[in-house]
Amino acid sequence: MAEPEGLRHAAIAWLEQRTFDRQIPLSRDEIADFEWNGQPFRLIPSQQGIWKPRGFEATLSIVTTYRSPGQKRPYEDEVGTDGLIRYKWRGDDPHHPENVGLRRAMQLRKPIIWFIGIGGKPPEYQVVAPVYLVREEPEQQQFVMAPLAEEDFAVEEFDEGFAVPALKRYLMRETKVRLHQPVFRSTVLMAYENHCAVCNLAHPELLDAAHIVDDSHEMGTPTIGNGMALCKIHHAAFDRRFLGLRPTLERPIVEIRQDLLDEVDGPMLRHGLQDLHGKPLMMLPKARANRPDHDKLVWAYDRFRTATAADVA
Repeated sequence: MAEPEGLRHAAIAWLEQRTFDRQIPLSRDEIADFEWNGQPFRLIPSQQGIWKPRGFEATLSIVTTYRSPGQKRPYEDEVGTDGLIRYKWRGDDPHHPENVGLRRAMQLRKPIIWFIGIGGKPPEYQVVAPVYLVREEPEQQQFVMAPLAEEDFAVEEFDEGFAVPALKRYLMRETKVRLHQPVFRSTVLMAYENHCAVCNLAHPELLDAAHIVDDSHEMGTPTIGNGMALCKIHHAAFDRRFLGLRPTLERPIVEIRQDLLDEVDGPMLRHGLQDLHGKPLMMLPKARANRPDHDKLVWAYDRFRTATAADVA
């Protein structure tokens, strides 16, 4: 059959709703719930990384497989200086059917669904959609992708104008918002089993993936070693240096700023912050490779102590 009119847009809209606007990952079984005209329709390949359903002229979806901590994740270090993402060919033959399908998606300006593995048993995938192929780099055997909403995509801008500084900044910002932040959140929350590291709250809707080192800092990479699952109150307290984490060999120790310890207020302050002072984190990932990077904890703790000293003074 030929590609049904409207299927791509319906699938992307369904995935956006199903993931609560990219807030949660999906398993293969959950992705398989998609239907078209009352019938199940596969959106993700069973094995290979590039999926072009039978009869389709252009690729519908691509998959980046999960890499465990310590291994290079495929989505890292593939954002060029132009703010765009690189996706490798299948093999080295430009005429391989899967590469042809990607090329036709580029030529026809078709939106593509990107499933990024974040681990788990069964495996789960962060959905990034739509993405558009905007250019091919045959010498590097790769395509160039932009994670843009359809209303923002104008292919003419990407011919020679992609290096314009304003466009470059925009693309980098969109890549961060549409790619790195959702993948970072899902990966960190999965490692912490959807529990707040500080108080053990187990409602993912109330949890954030917090950066230990600010993402504006050169150390503030969107990697699991720079992340912790924190409830919204403890995330805000950590970012604003009301709450610090003293690094230890085992579990970091929670410290609350002295002026908050001296303050008298209601039960939220007492139970939510003051009573946690001096206690170890309640939740850490089981895999040591997923735990906070010690050097980043030291950086954040020094920042917290500076704030504390200034406040006391």
